[in-house]
Amino acid sequence: MKLEWHAEEVIRAVRGHCLHEQSWIATGVAIDSRSIQKDDLFIALKGPTHDAHEFIAQAFQNGAVAAIAHRSPTQVPSSAPVILVDDTFSALQDLGRVGRQRSSAKIVAVTGSVGKTSSKEQLKLMFGAVGEVYANEGSFNNHWGVPLSLARLPSNVNWGVFELGMNHPGEITPLAKEVKPQVCLITNIESVHLEYFESTNQIAEAKAEIFLGMDADGTAVLNRDNPHYARLLAAARTQGLRRILGFGRDSKAEARMIDCVTDEDGSTVTADILGHKLQYRIATPGEHIAFNSLGTLLTAAAAGADIVICAEALATYRPLPGRGIRRDATTSNGGKITLIDETYNASPIAVAAAIKVLAGTVVKKGGRRIAALGDMRELGPTAPQLHAGLAKALVEGKIDRVYCCYEMMKNLYDALPSGMRGGYAADSAELAKIVSAEVQENDVILIKGSKSTHMEIIVQALEANNQPQKLAS
Repeated sequence: MKLEWHAEEVIRAVRGHCLHEQSWIATGVAIDSRSIQKDDLFIALKGPTHDAHEFIAQAFQNGAVAAIAHRSPTQVPSSAPVILVDDTFSALQDLGRVGRQRSSAKIVAVTGSVGKTSSKEQLKLMFGAVGEVYANEGSFNNHWGVPLSLARLPSNVNWGVFELGMNHPGEITPLAKEVKPQVCLITNIESVHLEYFESTNQIAEAKAEIFLGMDADGTAVLNRDNPHYARLLAAARTQGLRRILGFGRDSKAEARMIDCVTDEDGSTVTADILGHKLQYRIATPGEHIAFNSLGTLLTAAAAGADIVICAEALATYRPLPGRGIRRDATTSNGGKITLIDETYNASPIAVAAAIKVLAGTVVKKGGRRIAALGDMRELGPTAPQLHAGLAKALVEGKIDRVYCCYEMMKNLYDALPSGMRGGYAADSAELAKIVSAEVQENDVILIKGSKSTHMEIIVQALEANNQPQKLAS
């Protein structure tokens, strides 16, 4: 699997011109001069606070083979292969469209309120077990991440998997039209980004924009257990999609959960996928992870992959950093503790699922189950109630101590029984001090909050005890 962009191909795709035409081949595409690899094509985007044109010289120094700019750069040799265009962001989009057009891959797109990235990573693992696959990096799922990912799509892979995100109406439409998926998966519709929507009905309508990038012979894979299934089904039919498949526990689902046995190391799932009874193991704990696998296996089958091999591949599935990774750490006096790092993001359904995983974790003698929680952002007027509502899951999960930070989580802290309250702080930096001072040997600690709350500070503070101390000279 190798990406290649020839000079003349790039110039034609972005409708640019190069004063000093040269023959070169780019084997990567980058928009950050700091992450340049040898022979990358660097696209200098101008953002609201930074202008990458100022770093074109640095990009060449770091190994870029060529650059795309909308003005002549400074401190760059006159013979350097710089392609001039009217607008570099439009050039990125154009390059992405051509990348999509020249690919022979079966293209899959994933969206939904939660579970997008984990589903995308499951699909990447599955397809990789049966052929060549490309998937967009991390959460490159927005207006620049999607065209950049398409521009990085090698032309000769069997499958391409793209995550599409949004937090406002109308944002998925252009992404879907760029990706043009042949199979799409909508994981679920939940109370996420409510600050920008009046209801979850509107969120469902925004997610359904993914169908606007699909032809009638495409396949939609939908969560049949979700309350918005009928709305999404109608939207897919309105767009003319003829093949619509469902997953869940519903008896009519094409991918149906028969049984799921979870433990602290993962889950063993028994399911019926398109009439084939399968039993498989997922090496990551959580019923929500197991449930997502129904959708990803059905999606893989719809994209032409062998579902038996795909199911077997899940035995090695591990989440990305900040999405449920478990780490060992020590207390200040050397006692062992376990961290469940869920710091990448947070929403009511995701926090409840993480609490359930914590509740099912075996704790050694003397240890406690602890949750350190930061605000869930972009929930609009319902935010106070949604935060306070997490108390039910914490009580039912018999979580021993709960630590909270930021304004909205004060609603949860106040709703907790007094015996569960571990401490409250204005921000994650202050809470890190409290938690670090109070953890004990054999504790298991879940740390979760929206990305902007920087709950990773608490992880870093707890892991700091792992570092060997320098001897005084």
